[in-house]
Amino acid sequence: MEPLTTSYPLKYSVPKARVFAVFLSMVLCTTILCLLQLKFFKPKIKDFYSFEVKDSRGRIISLEKYRGKATLVVNVASYCQYTDKNYIALQELHREFGPSHFTVLAFPCNQFGESEPSSSQEIESFAKGNYGVTFPVFHKIKILGSEADPAFKFLIDSSKKEPRWNFWKYLVSPEGKVVKFWRPEEPIESIKPEVTSLIRQIIMKKREDL
Repeated sequence: MEPLTTSYPLKYSVPKARVFAVFLSMVLCTTILCLLQLKFFKPKIKDFYSFEVKDSRGRIISLEKYRGKATLVVNVASYCQYTDKNYIALQELHREFGPSHFTVLAFPCNQFGESEPSSSQEIESFAKGNYGVTFPVFHKIKILGSEADPAFKFLIDSSKKEPRWNFWKYLVSPEGKVVKFWRPEEPIESIKPEVTSLIRQIIMKKREDL
């Protein structure tokens, strides 16, 4: 007698294939949805103070500590035609209005004329030793291009004004919004009225909250 050679379909082969196909479809749909969310629903940064930066020694610092103050953010350089004038003026401004309601935040950058070649700690020592600055001097950053520091990029995007040289200044409100900007050649006297106005608002709000 010849052996039976009739082949029969496996009992579970078709259902398993269908389940696997459904599973692949679900994975594909989930992946597409995630990609669409990344493209169209990018996380929105609320304000300047929501960022973290590095101090001159490379330690992470939250800008949240400056919330509630009027803040003047500046890209500084040690070997520039504007260095003396601006460092002196910035320290005078900080001494006159700070530190309770106002501060200057200095971010060294070497992208303009390569006028800030030193290390971050050397830059801080230079600023303190030559100009007696008492405001924070942070880690050296890039402010232009794909490697731009996110906090400084926020200032540029908010103001629609990109620095073209050293010592551009951005005034940030107590809520972290960009109020105004100044070029390096503009006198410090043009900044004082804006700073005074913000400080007045801060003091009035504190009195109302009492």
